[in-house]
Amino acid sequence: MGKLQGKVAIITGATSGMGRDTAYLFAEEGAKVIITGRNEERAKQAVEKIRENGGEADYVIADMSDRSQLKKIVDYTLEKYGTVDILFNNAGLLSITPTLSMSEKEWDDVMQVNVTSALTLTQLVAPIMKEKGKGAVINTGSIAGTSARWGPVAYCTSKHAINGLTRALARELGPEIRVNAILPGAIRTAMLDSVGGEETMSGMIEMAPLKRIGEGREIATSALFLASDDSSFITGQLLRVDGGIDC
Repeated sequence: MGKLQGKVAIITGATSGMGRDTAYLFAEEGAKVIITGRNEERAKQAVEKIRENGGEADYVIADMSDRSQLKKIVDYTLEKYGTVDILFNNAGLLSITPTLSMSEKEWDDVMQVNVTSALTLTQLVAPIMKEKGKGAVINTGSIAGTSARWGPVAYCTSKHAINGLTRALARELGPEIRVNAILPGAIRTAMLDSVGGEETMSGMIEMAPLKRIGEGREIATSALFLASDDSSFITGQLLRVDGGIDC
């Protein structure tokens, strides 16, 4: 307990799934957490649960596909807590549209949510972290960023881009700021449910040595490791949390 005591963390896409589980764990470890998402009712519920358990949290409603809304996340965090120590760029948009049916708007929306929002928020918090002399940025990638067989064209491309963004940011923002990414496999989330749930992942589960789907808490513990001093000599890395699907 207390690995993030006194730290301030922004977690995007935190009203459900992996982001919400990470918000709960970060708060348990002493962080003051800003939750972002589009659903205010779910955001309120997440914040209330953290507060009931003795943690400190608040929320900002923001649509990550609208670049103009991103600054208000950081502005509110600074108004509320005065600083930012950890940024978890977790918000994601899934697209399963085939290449020949892909519209320009859908492509742009996937890139904005999955890639550009991570860049923009990092640009906003990096000067704060640089001045403090320390900070951690974590991006949510995917095993779709390692092989085209795991994702359709827009999603796959965006997750490959997150890998490059993570490494480039790590090189540019060090030594004060560490930047890493988590690459989940099949995790039990609302996004997975939207494409048929665990049943549609049966082939992937069978290929993985651990023979099961992952849980949001298993992403949260990985994020905690990358956010805390336990990973103080780790940057520019892509941490696969996928049950060993390609080992």
